[in-house]
Amino acid sequence: METLTDEIIMQKVAQGNLDLLKLLFDRHHKHVYNFLYKMSGDRMLSEDLTQDVFYKVIKYRGTYKNGSYVSWLFTIARNSLKTHFTRNQHNHDDIEVLEYKPVESENITAQEDYSHLQNVLNQLDPSDRELIILNRFKEVKYEELAEIVGSTPGAVKTRVCRVLKKVKQMYLETI
Repeated sequence: METLTDEIIMQKVAQGNLDLLKLLFDRHHKHVYNFLYKMSGDRMLSEDLTQDVFYKVIKYRGTYKNGSYVSWLFTIARNSLKTHFTRNQHNHDDIEVLEYKPVESENITAQEDYSHLQNVLNQLDPSDRELIILNRFKEVKYEELAEIVGSTPGAVKTRVCRVLKKVKQMYLETI
């Protein structure tokens, strides 16, 4: 079963084989959690939303239309985060206006370069941080990223390139 693609497994889950959902959960729950954590800076919230995302995968499995599973999954994660902030009296029109929340340091002995990079990422606009996290850390392709954010692959690629230049400049300025 491990050799099946995410898309084939999700098709079978959509048809009612819920036992296969464990494979998808095992493959992707850490990625979803890390994305939510890097976007919100809150461990407990990220854990809760990760559970909510996979609950929605089960609940809305019938809406999966044989596209990229990763795009579909991260769209659910992104919308869950947006919904959370909207329901908690944070009237946001889009995920881009999420307030800056620094990510707590995992380990005091962690490499200084990583913490410096994380500080630079935390200074980015949430929409830019989201693109970099999904593209560079989670290795989501431009086509899938365009599907997630509702844009074109070319526009996303250009935007990622510009944000990377910005990150490089900010990183080098603060060394």
